[in-house]
Amino acid sequence: MEADPRDGQPPAETYNPWTIVNLVFRHLAKEGLHPVLGEAGDPGEPAAELLIALGITPDIQGSRQRTAHTQDQLAKLRAIFFKE
Repeated sequence: MEADPRDGQPPAETYNPWTIVNLVFRHLAKEGLHPVLGEAGDPGEPAAELLIALGITPDIQGSRQRTAHTQDQLAKLRAIFFKE
């Protein structure tokens, strides 16, 4: 991670809580369990609480690295299609 030029500190780590939900569901399925979304309510809030407990700021926009990568890929595609 690059440091923020304003204060020299790395940017706060953020992650989409739904990524945690997906990770947990996949793990449970590999263990032979059959998780059902919505049966016990919206799992997004407990997932966000887990992230906070791990010292990560929940951000519905997802990780900055993935967002930056996606923006780079879109810029490359625009350049190809629109000959920028």
